[in-house]
Amino acid sequence: MNDVLIAVIVLGCIGLVAAVVLYLLSKRFAVYEDPRIGEVSELLPGANCGGCGFAGCGGMADALVKGADLGSLDGLNCPVGGSEVMTRVADLLGMAIQNGEPQVAVVRCGGTCELRPKIAEYGGLRTCSAMHACGAGESACGFGCLGCGDCVEACQFDAIHINTETGLAEVDEERCTACGACTKACPRGIIELRKKGPKGRRVFVSCVNRDKGAAAMKACKAACIACGKCAKECKFEAITIDGNVSYIDPQKCRLCKKCVEVCPTKAIHAVNFPAPKPKLEVVEPVEKKEEEA
Repeated sequence: MNDVLIAVIVLGCIGLVAAVVLYLLSKRFAVYEDPRIGEVSELLPGANCGGCGFAGCGGMADALVKGADLGSLDGLNCPVGGSEVMTRVADLLGMAIQNGEPQVAVVRCGGTCELRPKIAEYGGLRTCSAMHACGAGESACGFGCLGCGDCVEACQFDAIHINTETGLAEVDEERCTACGACTKACPRGIIELRKKGPKGRRVFVSCVNRDKGAAAMKACKAACIACGKCAKECKFEAITIDGNVSYIDPQKCRLCKKCVEVCPTKAIHAVNFPAPKPKLEVVEPVEKKEEEA
């Protein structure tokens, strides 16, 4: 009995010492988490899409709290929750925010199946990244939309689909949250986040082909040929030409659409503008015509 009792006492002492050591270590190496992080996380939508630039909503919440401690939330934005969520977060943290303009994903490729015919048949893995790694794809344009749907798979909001008739990716503006997942998924970088614009109206060059004019036109009839007519027509210096392709700065563009009218290949697209009113024909009175005769 004495041996058993001694063993119990020894084990009890060891357990007590271990508990004290663990307690001291927990205090020494404790990681403090600001309770505001949890509160901010509850306000965020929980999509964990990465559109904010962080790995998930937890990382965004931590950045928001740190930003509040530094006195500024500039540059921090939740594209999914939008201004409504950011306003609630700012109120919780006792901060003011500067609401940015809403954005939407734009597919900068107008090379439909009709304008960009197939010249080869691809039989490999049906993903944009795999096809792009193999070369130009099934058409002669090595810059346009491949139509395999990597962007569709990346979108968590069912906001982008492949049009089976045109072979191009199309964005549903009502569902798009501008999270940027599709822009990262596209191996050719043709999807861009642009400001949505007043009443959803936007003007952009729907081409990223950097080949010279003749080669670009041979590959796609809707390609930008860098002729410069749009840049010369723009009075706001919103259009630049770099690498044989034009680009319209959404911050400078005033949506006058004059560049759309002069583009010879119709590579510049104007979205959500009202249809132009038909011109009324002036008909001379019959009496006047008889008098002249």
